[in-house]
Formats: sequence, C-alpha cells, structure tokens
Amino acid sequence: MIRAISGVLFMLAAAAAMAGRPNFVFILADDLGYGELGCYGQALIRTPRLDRMAAEGLRFAQFYAGATVCAPSRSVLMTGQHHGRTRVRGNANKDQPLSQALRVEDVTVAKVLQRAGYRTALVGKWGLGDVGPAECGLPRRQGFDEFYGYLSQVHAHNHFPDFVWRNEQREPWPNEVVPVGDAGGGYATNAVVYADDRFAEECLAFVERNRDRPFFLFWSLVTPHANNERARVLGDGAHVPDYGPYAEMDWPPQDQGHAAMITRLDAHVGRLLDRLGDLGLSERTLVFFSSDNGPHNESRHNPDRFRPSGPLRGMKRSLTEGGIRVPAIAWWPGVIRPGRLTDHVAYLGDWFATVCELAGVEPPSGLDSVSFAPTLRGDEAAQRRHEWLYWEFHERGFSQAALWEGRWKGIREGGLDGPIQLYDLSNDLGETKDVAAAHPEIVARIAAYLKEARTESEDWPIRVRRAGTATGER
Repeated sequence: MIRAISGVLFMLAAAAAMAGRPNFVFILADDLGYGELGCYGQALIRTPRLDRMAAEGLRFAQFYAGATVCAPSRSVLMTGQHHGRTRVRGNANKDQPLSQALRVEDVTVAKVLQRAGYRTALVGKWGLGDVGPAECGLPRRQGFDEFYGYLSQVHAHNHFPDFVWRNEQREPWPNEVVPVGDAGGGYATNAVVYADDRFAEECLAFVERNRDRPFFLFWSLVTPHANNERARVLGDGAHVPDYGPYAEMDWPPQDQGHAAMITRLDAHVGRLLDRLGDLGLSERTLVFFSSDNGPHNESRHNPDRFRPSGPLRGMKRSLTEGGIRVPAIAWWPGVIRPGRLTDHVAYLGDWFATVCELAGVEPPSGLDSVSFAPTLRGDEAAQRRHEWLYWEFHERGFSQAALWEGRWKGIREGGLDGPIQLYDLSNDLGETKDVAAAHPEIVARIAAYLKEARTESEDWPIRVRRAGTATGER
C-alpha cells in the first residue's frame, strides 16, 4: 500500500516536472561497446559517473544503434528514419561526397526543435556534410544554431587536430599534425589540445549560456574511436593525454590508452551532470547517453582483455548483436525513477518521436520512430512497441538484418535473395546457433519484412561484393 502511494506521488511529481518544455541533451559515444561500461558488466575499465547516471536513472537492456558504422547511425538519429530509408546509409569516400550528406529537404530532429523555439547546438563529430559539394549537409543548414567540432569523420580520427570548425570557420589549434592519406586524416607529433577535453568545456558553456531558455545539445564525442591513421603508421591508435589510472597496469600502451579514453569520457559526462545540478536544471533536462555502433579494435588494442561486446557476438561492422546493440542510459531526476532497467526495445531513431512528444511538438510524417517517453515515465502499459527494426551494411557486400518481436533475429547476406540466418535471442543471446531450418515460417516472415523495409537509393544501391574485394575503415 505504501509502495503504491509512493509510486502515485512520484508520477504526479514527474507530471509536474514535465509540464514545461524540458531541455534535451543527447550524448553519443563513438564506437563504445555494449560491455564497456561498469553498469553493463565491464570489470576492468572504470566508469563511475556513467554507472552513477544509470543508478540515478534508467538503463536499457536492449537498445540499438542506427547502423553498425558511424555515418548512417548518425543519419538515423537525425532523421528518425531507419537504416533502409534514411538519407545516409554508409560510410562514403571522398569521391562520393553527396552520398554522405543530408540534403536541404531532409527534416532533422534539430530542425524541428529549432522551429519550436529551442536553442540547438552540435559539439563534436558530425560526418553528415562538409564544405564543398556537400555543404547542404552542414550542421547549421540542418537545424543547429551553433556548431563546434569536426565536419569530416576521417578528420575526427585525430584526437589532437590542428584545427576544428566553429560554425563554417576554421579555428586553429596548437597541435602539430602529420597528414596521412588525402582524406583529411593524420596524427599529432606535438599533442597539446585533446579534442574531447575542449568539447566538454564548450558543452558546459553552452548549457550555462542557455540556462533560461529551452535547449537541445547534441554532444557527439569522438572517443573511444581509434586514430586509424596513427595506428597504421605507429601501431597505436589510442592517443590520449595520459593513461590515468591505467598507467601502472602491466598492459600494452594500446590497451592503456583505450581504457583511459573511456574513463576520461566518463569523467566529462559527470562534469555535465554536475553542471546541470549547479544551475538548477537537472529536473528540467533529459540527458540520454548511448553509442553510434558496437566496439572497434582499430587502436591495435586487445579486445579479449576488455570483452567490449559483453555477452554479445561481433563488433563494429557486424550485424550480429555486438555490432548494433549499444549501451543506453536516460537521466532525468524527478521524472525517471532511479535504478530502473527496462526491456523495452528501442533504437537511435526513436529519439525523434520521444523529444517531439516531450516538447509538445507534432512530429513530421514519414518517421520510423516510436516515442519511449512512456518508458521514461514508468508507464509501460502505455508504451507502443516496434513491430520490427532494420539495418543494412554497405562495406562488405550487402547485408540486411531485421529484429522480430524482440526474440527473432534474421541476418541476410549477399543481396535481397541471399539465405537468412535466424537466431532466437531469448535463448541464444550470443547468436551461436542458426535455427532457420527449424523455423521456416519465421524465416519467411522475416524475408517479407526485409523486402518491404527498404526503399531504393541512388546513392546506396544494393551491390553484392565480389570475392576478394577490400573495404576501407572509417
């Protein structure tokens, strides 16, 4: 009886907190695996602030990235359309700039909130438009009032760049950089300013400047992504200012650096949460933390040491769970009951409908987005659920995947007519046993969904990889 009364009082308090228009902060890590936070089972890497964020908020057990690589996952987040319908569906190269750029006609979550009176900012990595032919995708043409960071995802490999962009102007930094290749990559020989440190300061300043008006901050971290170019030249892509608590560990420097990146990221998130509290904004602000895809091994570190996918199989560039299931934590004191774990199945594209509902804005048509606001409130009975989720991949031939009813997972390789592997996630989370032969009716149902889910794209046609075809890293 007392517990029931307490629950009712909490929901009434939450309703009062949501009566005004809340602020929104979306923090997106880059290549952070499902198992790389303590609250998701990580035993070696220290993440006390994110663990505390989960203890004070809501943790998702089954949350998915928009894609298994960077650019399309961000496109899904921005457009609220799944991987088979969003504008950017893969990591493009310099010869195809428009294939990796949002267009003028695209409707982003930032545009919708900006039109509703929110002050909007992007800090960190963009990857959906650049100067030159892809200017249509520049952040300030896609709904952001302010931008500070990297436009190119290859440029973002370098955590100590010699410049970043402030809006459309280059801001020089004192790092001395050796260029590698012709796509904007490189590494610092005189490493002075670490990007995520500077970006954290920018985020704190933005929150303080806008404390008296509704705001949307998209903080797109560049860690723990590797510096791929530095790894190829020097054998170590985990470039950090120091190894922090791992300096004394008997590990290779790549492992020390990878762990230090994540712990440093964790501290920055904690600083933002603290600042919101200091400004009296905690109960007016929904903070959401997640990752753009599964973990990488491009720093030349040893993934076996950290088990970054936890109990899942696969990593970045895989459509098994390890490549697309990611950590997700929601924090909103006074609205989200502390210490909750939800089994609601959601993905990055759901952010669009969620903030529209919470901000009292009519969402645009054509979304593949289900608001998880009822789950945040603890009203599971009112929560709508996805019928299926969809992904595709454009680097190693063409693959498709659909999630069916939170239990069945189908993966198809080799184009629209390839065989389907079927996994029962309720009994085989690690996807070790293909049960397609035992469930032909489920396979047929997933095959039908796979064919209807995708719309054709001139930029991202279906191509079946020939044997021996190489793919690049992004």
